[in-house]
Amino acid sequence: MALVTGTPPLAAADVVLADGLFSAIGQLRRLTRRLGGGPFPAGTLSGAQVELLRLVRRRPGLSVAEAAAELALAPNTVSTLVGQLVAAEVMTRVADPDDRRVGRLTLTPSAQERVERWRDRRASTAAGAIAELDAADRAVLAQAVSIIARLAAALGSGPEAPTDDSNPATDTEEPLRHE
Repeated sequence: MALVTGTPPLAAADVVLADGLFSAIGQLRRLTRRLGGGPFPAGTLSGAQVELLRLVRRRPGLSVAEAAAELALAPNTVSTLVGQLVAAEVMTRVADPDDRRVGRLTLTPSAQERVERWRDRRASTAAGAIAELDAADRAVLAQAVSIIARLAAALGSGPEAPTDDSNPATDTEEPLRHE
């Protein structure tokens, strides 16, 4: 059962596991968004814009090219997102003093504060639910986070997969990231 031409056959159990993983992560993200809200009023920013804000909050001063690599997006897509966020006055782009061709990204102070409050709300919402799990389930969940991070790294280093169902620049579903 090869799903992509030129790839080795996949085990049906692995396909079912992948589908279950995406379903569970999607449900977790939707519920967390519903309970924790967003950093800005609904409809103000796209999912891709919010993901870029989250990345720049974690790594202030990174370049457009570095952000593109981290988010697995084309540099011109990230440049467009940056332009939109600069126009919305939530991000700044400053020329690198050592190489004026490189723009360094930071959040405005008010955006930084909003994104951090949002992160804290999301984390406390999830932590409350995690606290209700028994110790064995929390230990398994801790292992799962590590495994999912390795899975994401393996996907990121693999060959470019064809995308037929979404455009990451306009997709409203946020990619899984460990903060």
